[in-house]
Amino acid sequence: MKYTVSIEIALPLERVAQLLADPAHLPMWLRGLVLHEPISGLHGQVGTESRVVLQTGQQTMEGTETITRREPADLHGIPSDGVVRFEREIVAEGMWSAARERLTGAGPATTRWASENEYRFSGPMRLVAPLMRGAFRKQSLRHMQDFKAFAEHGTDVRGASG
Repeated sequence: MKYTVSIEIALPLERVAQLLADPAHLPMWLRGLVLHEPISGLHGQVGTESRVVLQTGQQTMEGTETITRREPADLHGIPSDGVVRFEREIVAEGMWSAARERLTGAGPATTRWASENEYRFSGPMRLVAPLMRGAFRKQSLRHMQDFKAFAEHGTDVRGASG
């Protein structure tokens, strides 16, 4: 299953990239995050593996995230092509996913964030997942909207309901 969602954020590209990459901010916008801790490497750097635990309602998902791409590596200054890229893979029981995040300057104070997501399933999830495509897409967009609210207004999902 593959899909792409996108959103515009009213902040410059460099600022959005720095906020998105900072692990201290994850709990503020990643709704349902219980734990995100590096197992090996430094948070956000290519090759780093982290243990990730997310809670959605009564469902808990635990997996291992591996950072597969981060360009530019230091996130300071706008790259020559005007694009910042983050890519990661998550492996959990019965699931593999990849997210390819692309941040592009859409003006001096606006950033366009496109998130291309791919999922592969095994076991019982393989039968159920195609029926849940809309829910996966909706959740990805919700995370992006939560990040936008955090980045633009300082809104923290831990104080929000729903």
